[in-house]
Order: sequence, then C-alpha cells, then structure tokens
Amino acid sequence: MTDAPLISTSDLSVGFRTGSGFFGKSLLKAVDHVSLDIRKGSFFGLVGESGSGKTTLGRALLKAVPMTGGTARFRDGEVDYDLTTLSGPALKDYRKRAQLIFQDPYAALSPRMTVRDIIAEPLEVMGLTKTREETDTRVRAIAAKCRLNLEHLRRFPHAFSGGQRQRISIARALVSGPKFIVADESVAALDVSIQADVLNLLKELQRDLQITFLFISHDLSVVAHTCDQVAVMYLGRLVESAPTRRLFAAPRHPYTKALFSAIPSLDPDDRGRGQKLTGEIPSPTNQPPGCKFHTRCPHAIARCKTDEPALEHPGDGHEVACHRWRELLDERAA
Repeated sequence: MTDAPLISTSDLSVGFRTGSGFFGKSLLKAVDHVSLDIRKGSFFGLVGESGSGKTTLGRALLKAVPMTGGTARFRDGEVDYDLTTLSGPALKDYRKRAQLIFQDPYAALSPRMTVRDIIAEPLEVMGLTKTREETDTRVRAIAAKCRLNLEHLRRFPHAFSGGQRQRISIARALVSGPKFIVADESVAALDVSIQADVLNLLKELQRDLQITFLFISHDLSVVAHTCDQVAVMYLGRLVESAPTRRLFAAPRHPYTKALFSAIPSLDPDDRGRGQKLTGEIPSPTNQPPGCKFHTRCPHAIARCKTDEPALEHPGDGHEVACHRWRELLDERAA
C-alpha cells in the first residue's frame, strides 16, 4: 500500500430533484461537500446509517450517478481522469478500471446465463479479448482466484449457495482487471460464517492483485476486521475519518461514538450501557441548519444549531467535524 491516493474528492456533491406540482421540485442532497482520499492498495471502509449517502457516494465515484458539485480524480499511475467531466472513450476506459460488487448476488446474476458467460460478459462488451479461447483463458484464471472450478463454469446461478454466487459476482467484477472496486454491502446478505470466507477472499485478492477497495457497510464488526481506514457519513456529510484501529479505540464525533456503542457485546454486564440515539435521521430534502447531527446529539449547544462544523485535520491522520470534539475528548480523559 502506498500513500498516493487512487481516488481524491474535494467538496463532492450529488443531488437529485424530487417532487412536482404547485410547490415545485426540492433538492435531495444525497452527498454534500465530501472530501476524502482513498490510497492505492487500501481497503477503505465507509459506514453510516441507511440514508446517509454511502451508496450514492460509491456510485458517483463509479460514474453511475451524476455529480452536481465539487471534483473527483482517479490516478492509477497510467491515467489521470477528472471524473466530473469524464466522457466518451475515456469513460469507456474507466469502466475497465473501476467496478462494482453488488449486495445481492442472486439479483445481480442473470438466471439464463451460465457462470462462464456471466464472467465473460465484461470482456466481450468491453472488447478486451479477440477470440473465444482468449476469453476462456481469462475466465478460468479469475474463476480459480475466486475459488471456482471448471465444473462451476458450466452451471447456472440457481445451482449455487449465496456464498458461491457472491464469488461469481466478484469474479465478474475482477475479470476486466480493475484497479478500483466498490463493494456495496457485499456480504450483508450472507450468513456469518460465509461472510468471513468472502471477506478473507477479498483481502487475499486485494493483496495479490493490488486492488483498491471502497467497502460500504453498516456492520461495524466487519469493517473493523477488514478495513485499513474508515470514514463515517451522516446525512450526506463526512463527519469523521481515521485509520481503523485509531477510530475504534478513540472515536471523537458523538455520532461515531453512538454507532460504536451499538456493537453487540458478549459480556452480559455491558448490555444496556450503549449510547442510545433518540429520533430519526432528518430528511435529506429538509436538512436542519448548523450541524446536521444536532437534532439527535446529546452534547449539542447553541452554536451547533446555527454553525455547520468544518472537517478538521488535527495532523494525526484523524479528521472530525464537530465543534466540541476537543472539549469532549478532555472530559473523557479527565
């Protein structure tokens, strides 16, 4: 892993116009001025509640949804793409370099195609191979890396378990030789024992193929096991980011602390001690002024209701957007 970022965003925003009629359309801010760097070869985690904008951010970085503000760049040592203006042949080339692993493998796989044809489809659509023999060679190679054998290639998706179907999805995503993979809740639909097997496979592929992952998840225990760096989103904003060990050992944002306190404990004496959040996440089309979290934060003060905190960079690799994080850190130390 290097310190050079593969993906860099600055004030990236994604909005959608919703509604109609007499009052006109309103703007839904799914991603709101997000700035982050995803280092080459890293396993970057993105966490937050449903509706926080995680999936939209991932799809924006894949050019699957339009960006409405800010900038995003992709640099892999061979190309330097401005993702906000990417189009034409350059966009087609980017599709080879950036791929998505879906959450539900069964819904993502055509029931009418064999596994061989499913994995081969990106090669044929992108024109990466010239003959069937060349296609078959690449399909067999990536299938072997994803722990699929030749017999599996002749079958249809319905003949496989959930874990096997997810390995098929992973093979299809990797067959074009991408440098960047967005894994959107890619183990959420699997049993716990199968999750561990798929996660270990992803880590193995990351190491062997030098792939950079953006791993989107709501399961914090999975993120702790897998990721090198973790960013926390709330209502479209990035509220905290740090190396995984540092973030889990000493979270600084009240929202991050509440998320971590919700992780189930095997110790009966720890049950019920978690910080409970009251209320629901506000609507993205009607966001509160000031800090977006102040309506649910137990530490909110008057300033939090009027001034939106900027993402601070204290210099230790830990970034946080909270007016009171230093004060709360001192209180905990005392």
